[in-house]
Amino acid sequence: MLSVSEALQRRISIRAFLPEAVPRATVHAILEAARWSPSGGNLQPWKVIAVAGAERDAVVELARRAHAANAPGEEGDDPVYPANLWEPYRTRRFKVGEDLYALLGIPRTDRPRRLRQFARNFEFFGAPVALFLVIDRRMGRGQWAHLGMFMQSIALAAVEAGLGTCMQEAWASLRRSLHAHFELPDEEMIYCAIALGRPDPDAPVNRLRSAREPVESFASFRGFP
Repeated sequence: MLSVSEALQRRISIRAFLPEAVPRATVHAILEAARWSPSGGNLQPWKVIAVAGAERDAVVELARRAHAANAPGEEGDDPVYPANLWEPYRTRRFKVGEDLYALLGIPRTDRPRRLRQFARNFEFFGAPVALFLVIDRRMGRGQWAHLGMFMQSIALAAVEAGLGTCMQEAWASLRRSLHAHFELPDEEMIYCAIALGRPDPDAPVNRLRSAREPVESFASFRGFP
């Protein structure tokens, strides 16, 4: 049986999926496992909209129309990254992007191909299922952290089921359109999407494993013998 440590190491961001359908029962089982994620005060501040088939295709078409009308997407009050990202975070973000495009053989000078690759976010990289994560916009930082724990649990449960995921914050650029499409109440907002499906084992992009800092760079140990 797969250990938690093994699942953590196997989980990567999948950016090429096979078209093989994922049954509703499998998606339900993944969410059944993830619902036991930690939650301060037991608020459980997460909601999920799972789409497949025609519903998935409708969201892809929504993104196509929205970007045709406004390529950069919609401005919002909750940007994915802080403005003027500082070191070492700026370099880490830059490197993983360059590593991705290097695997695909897309040089920095080929901006059209890079944009086309980025646009695959809005096709869920071919995944047959997408999960949209919803949170009440009145929630604070603590509850956003709880949502992140829930998302991690989804990713690990998917690995256990032989599936892959990609956390897609790119969908933040279409929050207003998604809010209207899903007819959410005013107090709720889409945080991001998670693409879910079976990874394409032959896709070069799925060989990307982003680097992680060693424990010594982020942890201090005090009071230990």
